[in-house]
Amino acid sequence: MIRIYRSEKGLLVPSEKIQKHTWICITHPTELELNYIETRLKIFPEFLRYPLDEEERPRLEREENQILMIIRVPAPVGSGLYVKYETLPIGIIITEENIITLCLIEHPIFEDFVSFANKSKTFDLERPISFLLNFFFMATNLYLKFLRHIDKVIEEYEEAIFRAFTNEEFLRMLSIEKTLTYFNTSLQGNDLVLSKLQSGRYLRLTEDELELLEDVQIENKQALEMTKIFISILSNTMDAYASIINNNLNLIMKFLASMAIILSIPTIIFSMYGMNIPLPFQDLPPFKNSPHAFYLVNVIVLVICVFLFFILRKKRYL
Repeated sequence: MIRIYRSEKGLLVPSEKIQKHTWICITHPTELELNYIETRLKIFPEFLRYPLDEEERPRLEREENQILMIIRVPAPVGSGLYVKYETLPIGIIITEENIITLCLIEHPIFEDFVSFANKSKTFDLERPISFLLNFFFMATNLYLKFLRHIDKVIEEYEEAIFRAFTNEEFLRMLSIEKTLTYFNTSLQGNDLVLSKLQSGRYLRLTEDELELLEDVQIENKQALEMTKIFISILSNTMDAYASIINNNLNLIMKFLASMAIILSIPTIIFSMYGMNIPLPFQDLPPFKNSPHAFYLVNVIVLVICVFLFFILRKKRYL
């Protein structure tokens, strides 16, 4: 899909045709659309194909009078129990007359960017560097937005995971850990792109643009630090959860072993008295020819079991 925008009195408004100083927004393109843009604007074919590779890393390239910047932006994927985020590449091509953006999917960042531009009422597509930096700023704020949501989710899971008896909460935490790993890698790559922009080898920046670039760098570093902190918190939480599970298992095993010891006493005594052979104490007055011998044996067994119970309780096995 191809959408075209032009700047008019600081606003981005739709345009019916490609003209000088327009923004061509290409999402989920067909090969026919790519060939049209390549022929119409004489764009290097590699510049149009690189951003459509899902595994493409953030980078900055320059060929003659065309500049390609690839950044990775977050996107929610999946639905249901394990909603998670991944990152995907977006390419920004700057020529002498136009700005082209490419993305594999219809990402909401483009609509958000148009709304942001029209609220500020200061956009001029004759200044492509300003467009590029503000778009980068929007991408970084998107990371921060999702990271704040992840922070709330981690707090909820921290409370639930220690009460959980199934693997559901554990799998949710693993899903968040995977998301944070994607964020960490992508933000580091985006940071390298910003450093290359700051060097001035690819684009000459004015003082205002350098100031905006520094703001974007600060936001990107903040998102990167937040990601690293959440990874550390998540790792510590998972370790604590594993320790609690092991401790609970040990307590259960101690309880079962203690109960097995207690229950083995009546089993041994009743098994012994059930044998058809002479037994100890069978000729003593309380047992010899007594109709209450069975109940006396039960009382003795009960006393022994209670005695063992209190000993094990004192040792904190029960």
